[in-house]
Amino acid sequence: MDDFVFGSLSTSEKRLKYFQERRQGVKHHNLIEPRAPQAHDAPVLTVLVGLPQLIEKIECVLTLPETAVYPFQRTKIEWDLLNWQYLQSWQVTLPAQPDGSIVRYRIKATPADGSEPIWADDGEIFSYYVGSRKPPAWSREAVVYQIFPDRFYPGNGRSWNPTQSLNDIYGGTLRGIIQKLDYVAEMGFNTIWLNPFFPDDSHHGYHATDYFSVNPRLGTMDDIRELVDAAHSKGIRLLLDFVANHWGSQHHSFQEAISDPNSPYVNWYNWIDYPHDYETFFGVMDLPQVNVNHPAVRDYLMRSLRFWLGEVGFDGLRLDYALGPTHDFWTELRATVKQIRPDAWVFGEVVETPTTVLSYEGRLDGCLDFSLAQALRDTFALQRTTVSEFASFLAKHERFFPENFSRPSFLDNHDMNRFYFCTGHNRKKLKLAALCQFTLAGPPIVYNGSEVGVRQQMGMSEPGSAGMEENRQPMLWGDAQDADLRDYFRWLIQLRKEHAALRNGRFQIIHTNDHTLVYVRSNENETIWVALNVNDEVREITAVYKNSRHTFNLPPWSGDIHIFPA
Repeated sequence: MDDFVFGSLSTSEKRLKYFQERRQGVKHHNLIEPRAPQAHDAPVLTVLVGLPQLIEKIECVLTLPETAVYPFQRTKIEWDLLNWQYLQSWQVTLPAQPDGSIVRYRIKATPADGSEPIWADDGEIFSYYVGSRKPPAWSREAVVYQIFPDRFYPGNGRSWNPTQSLNDIYGGTLRGIIQKLDYVAEMGFNTIWLNPFFPDDSHHGYHATDYFSVNPRLGTMDDIRELVDAAHSKGIRLLLDFVANHWGSQHHSFQEAISDPNSPYVNWYNWIDYPHDYETFFGVMDLPQVNVNHPAVRDYLMRSLRFWLGEVGFDGLRLDYALGPTHDFWTELRATVKQIRPDAWVFGEVVETPTTVLSYEGRLDGCLDFSLAQALRDTFALQRTTVSEFASFLAKHERFFPENFSRPSFLDNHDMNRFYFCTGHNRKKLKLAALCQFTLAGPPIVYNGSEVGVRQQMGMSEPGSAGMEENRQPMLWGDAQDADLRDYFRWLIQLRKEHAALRNGRFQIIHTNDHTLVYVRSNENETIWVALNVNDEVREITAVYKNSRHTFNLPPWSGDIHIFPA
């Protein structure tokens, strides 16, 4: 099955090209140490220079909080085998700034031959926010339920709309979500990630035409306010799915821009050949990319955040395609969010290498853990990775990311084949993967329907399939739900809630081979052993941790836990 999350880096050739390009020209790549400066820090900026011509000097041109120029110093020269030239590193130390400051700058390299200056990263504007990098305390306790509005529940006793295609409107509504909040609460979820509900013509909501209102087919502003209030009354927080990179071509600003070359909205977009060709989201002409560096665009987006977080009461943001906008945009967003709602949880969708993901530290609270999702799918669903390889990945992955960088985990979502489908609808494999997910550090996310056995009929890339829509089958209710799966997920959620070591504890692998794995999560109060058998045979495992020993007898494709008090 073709199931690789990182499509742009799916082959050795693509990775080689990616690595080569990152070391060509004058590149900063937001290399700051520390990545999230605090008020007492004097951060060090690094620039890589891979050019045939000689560079005479490099300068950091500061524009905020003051105008100043700081010279870089050459710190290292090494041979770049892939690009067959020398690669230089230059660094500069900037002065510490007070808490809450935004530091904004560009980087200029001056060639020794008198030619035009070269601006790092094609002239990008860089910035960082000075302040706490800790995500809100409540995010560590979060168990997130992802709700896809059109496919969740119609509400008010209505049935699903008659449909001919998975692209049709099925009829889920905000009223339906309100009426199913008791289900969400009874399962134990304490956070909802709500997929987009802004006006648009699609079933998924990502072609938004207005960032200040609700799609009429889903409900009204009164409905969304009621949903927020009702969820809060049940101890459930809500995350807004926010798209800053692009919106629908029917957005009033785009329609005016393409019809009037003198419109101020023309500068809201990145034109290739006005008005016919423009930058888009992966070539989809109905999704024009917006120029987030334009002050009016930023103002529009920040006002939208003030409305939804400040007035309506959403508790945080899931940022769609966070790779699109510049880091400078996310710096400003963080400063804005901190003013509106200091305890908001903000994480991004960054489908990239762990190194790139970490570059968002200090701008976002964290990022969705796509690397873990791929590893979980490869190990438990597709068996492309042995358990010992998975264990090696886990040990390094947990150490690579700092404790304060939030990494929400997931088995699937609305943009990938459902995990259950990848297993061949094998309940044991889904349960085993979920046990692993819920006993790792990242706050777990469950895509609506995964917990009750919603079945996908075809793979997204199969001939004749509907693509991503294949995994957007409607939610099951009543007797149609897989009660065994539902009860298991409810147990997992309760287990995580009852044991702080699963949310905040230390992680250590104490046994592994090609088929079995045992790891511990521990704090000062307890040690929780998690044993997994990823195999068709019964396995007996005796593991030792410090002064404790325990033997697990595991049926095929099963897991178990054992709890030792401290």
